[in-house]
Amino acid sequence: MLKNYFKIAIAVLKRRKFFTFISLFGISFTLTILMVVTALADKMISPDYPDYKRERSLYLERIEIKNSKEGWMNSSNVSVYFLEHYVATLKNLQKIAITSGAKSSNAYVNNKKLVIGYQYTNADYWNVLEYKFLEGKAFSQKEIDNAEMVAVISEETKEAYFGDEKLVVGKYISADNINYRVIGVVANVSETVRNFSGDMFLPYSLSKENRNNTDLMGAYNAILLAKSKNDLPKLKKEFEQMLKKVPIPKDFDKLYCNADPFFTTISRRIGGSSTDAAVIKVITMAAGFILLFLLLPTINLVNINITRIMERSSEIGVRKAFGASSKTLVYQFIVENMILTFLGGLIGLTLSLVVIMLINESNFLSNMHLSLNFTVLCCSFFACIFFGLLSGVYPAWRMSKLNVVKALKA
Repeated sequence: MLKNYFKIAIAVLKRRKFFTFISLFGISFTLTILMVVTALADKMISPDYPDYKRERSLYLERIEIKNSKEGWMNSSNVSVYFLEHYVATLKNLQKIAITSGAKSSNAYVNNKKLVIGYQYTNADYWNVLEYKFLEGKAFSQKEIDNAEMVAVISEETKEAYFGDEKLVVGKYISADNINYRVIGVVANVSETVRNFSGDMFLPYSLSKENRNNTDLMGAYNAILLAKSKNDLPKLKKEFEQMLKKVPIPKDFDKLYCNADPFFTTISRRIGGSSTDAAVIKVITMAAGFILLFLLLPTINLVNINITRIMERSSEIGVRKAFGASSKTLVYQFIVENMILTFLGGLIGLTLSLVVIMLINESNFLSNMHLSLNFTVLCCSFFACIFFGLLSGVYPAWRMSKLNVVKALKA
């Protein structure tokens, strides 16, 4: 039976080539965009170099203080004081990776300006995150305590600053007229891994920020590493209890700060708020956008399918006259539409591979490499089913309601 439906579907597709082209173009174009966007989202959300321990990590990025009576607020990254005097005391915490936001410095190589992005980190930053050292090693707590002028640089920075030199550990790199001794070179990190893709990493004891300042706000964020995956809920709960004991600054009455799993942190970042409402808002907006994106081409496909079916009204009338049930006819047309959809899906898959290859070669985002993995392919498969069923059920139902006499006259 399915074999016959497949033959009929191919014959129908060949009959009106213009409608077939519009249908396949709409399906393949939509799925291509969906697959590329899904590949990008998967790249940003899934554990990636060097952040492989997400299943037992909480991410702390912002703190927000409010004056609910006056209706105003302040928000920023957190201070080293807040991280070391409050967060670091949590019992379920194994290690804490502290890093500043990215900053820019200027270097000059052969009379050409080179912009080097740098950030300050603590010693445990290198234990929580799994950077691949191509040569040398990370700076230790001793080097931080002594405020030594040392630096870990990326492979890209090594090539840009030192050229073809094979080994650069022990050499000096000058940024903003300050000389740092290179003690390690790490493999490049994709810009999609936002907080960890710096060109140069420095001990946070070199920062001009006063670490003895008791302000809660500062220029840092952190990763809290739990002892195990099972301890992650305990760590989060302990953090929330600790936060209630943190003194709220004068002139404010509410304090918000979150240590969340990675996806929740991304949602808060997009929503621009520390409250849970921001997370719900972002997820709702993303779901609404995806639904709308899929719904528009689906409606177009529904209209094309109705036109196709109405052209076949005489065929439908003959089949009904010879005893074909509405259920059988509905099933046939849904199967035909699913075949059309999956043909469009195969074209979309091919186009997606081409687009992703072009994006990777263009280096649109530094060191980013997209791929069509199992997650992306599953999303595409379910999108095809969504297309096929949603755009096929209503036209098939309309067809099943055709009057036999009117259909035969057509």
